[in-house]
Amino acid sequence: MPDSSQTVRELFKAKAVIDDEVNALVASALAGQINERAKIGDEYRVDVAAAVKASPFATSVLRDKTSMAGAKWNAARTAILLARVARER
Repeated sequence: MPDSSQTVRELFKAKAVIDDEVNALVASALAGQINERAKIGDEYRVDVAAAVKASPFATSVLRDKTSMAGAKWNAARTAILLARVARER
């Protein structure tokens, strides 16, 4: 069973989180509609804004006006997959 010290990626690999949920978070992040604590899976939350800000690579790619859409998508997705989750109470 997943615990709260896991990353989104680990939950994804354990099939506790599905691809559509991760994609929705990425789309929200790229649209600037980031909730402080977004729900993911049945019982977890992730701070998407903190995840993106914590990644120097994602921050750099997202701020670069010459970055292509695919590069921005991949940078945000990677940052979110590496983010730690918190169990909902």
